[in-house]
Amino acid sequence: MINHSNENTLLDDANSYDVNKELMGVISSDFIKVADQLKEASYQIRKRGFSEFPIFVASRRDVPVGQLLIGATELDNQWNYKASFLDEFIQRALIGAESLDLWKENYKQPDEYCCLFVVHGDFAGFVYIPYPED
Repeated sequence: MINHSNENTLLDDANSYDVNKELMGVISSDFIKVADQLKEASYQIRKRGFSEFPIFVASRRDVPVGQLLIGATELDNQWNYKASFLDEFIQRALIGAESLDLWKENYKQPDEYCCLFVVHGDFAGFVYIPYPED
């Protein structure tokens, strides 16, 4: 499931091999280095009642969404990771009101999957990556 911020529409099969094979390869090797911290942050966001829908913004450049959680090179990673949640994406019109129910319906179990909003080149959209098993 992808939400292109410039189109404000949802596309199916965001994690399909054809759509994201290059992007998934680029982000996966970096994600493994920060997965434990993101999983804990997701748990804390939900436990403290901030949101049932944590979103982590992953980018190599500075983007004006979320609060910096892990900076590039902090954990031998190359991407910046910012913590955010659904309300900020609605306020910034990155998720349109007409797409909200569908977005929630397709949001994956946050104990098992990390919801990343990836900004990479011309791409900006949601990617779900499973947390590594212990």
